[in-house]
Amino acid sequence: MAHIIVFGNEKGGSGKSTTCMHTATALVRSGQRVGVLDLDLRQRTFTRYLENRIDYGNRHGVELPTPEVMGLPKVDRSELAEGENPFDKSLSRAVAALEEKVDFIVIDCPGSHTRLSQVAHSLADTLVTPLNDSFVDFDLLARIDPDSGKILGPSVYSEMVWHARQLRAKAGLKPIDWIVLRNRLGAQEMHNKRKMGQALEDLSKRIGFRVAPGFTERVIFRELFPRGMTLLDLKDIGIANLNLSNIAARQEVRDLIRSLNLPSIEVAI
Repeated sequence: MAHIIVFGNEKGGSGKSTTCMHTATALVRSGQRVGVLDLDLRQRTFTRYLENRIDYGNRHGVELPTPEVMGLPKVDRSELAEGENPFDKSLSRAVAALEEKVDFIVIDCPGSHTRLSQVAHSLADTLVTPLNDSFVDFDLLARIDPDSGKILGPSVYSEMVWHARQLRAKAGLKPIDWIVLRNRLGAQEMHNKRKMGQALEDLSKRIGFRVAPGFTERVIFRELFPRGMTLLDLKDIGIANLNLSNIAARQEVRDLIRSLNLPSIEVAI
């Protein structure tokens, strides 16, 4: 069975597709067979990222390690059983087709609540939730008392993850390993940053996720997208002399992959 990694966050702008792309590329570079699914049927940021990568390699004659992209197959209504959802059927078929030939399936969910995203979360062996270092984004996970800072209870996204965990338990599947990434961190230590860190640590004990460092806010992540590149590809495209910021950013990618605790992975990046 392929190990399924789902990147989910119902709020956009958290760097989810960038993190997803770097993870998938790192796995391919580590010798793994990787298939990817983009469930954001409207924006298709992850798909565009991969299309840019393939186009760049073709135009410049560069062979870049790239995961296998699969679109969601169309499902005819006549194929559905009574009460069966076409999105469920389509996603199940895509996952089944990939599982026959890959070690890992990486799924990028949209920044909103959809049926496809809900089903994908229940399939996750590893769930990664990139989160901007802001209490605006923290509200997605939990409600917090504005005066005391105490956590009042889980919010909408946490409840959806809890439901996915219940479905997996009923099906006899292993629990989801849920990781919340503190993404787009500022370089300076600030009071809000410390408060966010403490709030996440407190919440992690209550609803069961691990906290891991994500990516610092850097211009290079935005510059790489049009060429479909990641920080792991710089030498392949002729950038041998990295500046200190790029070296630090590449180390963040290595740290991210290690924090996922994936089976049988040697981080050769």
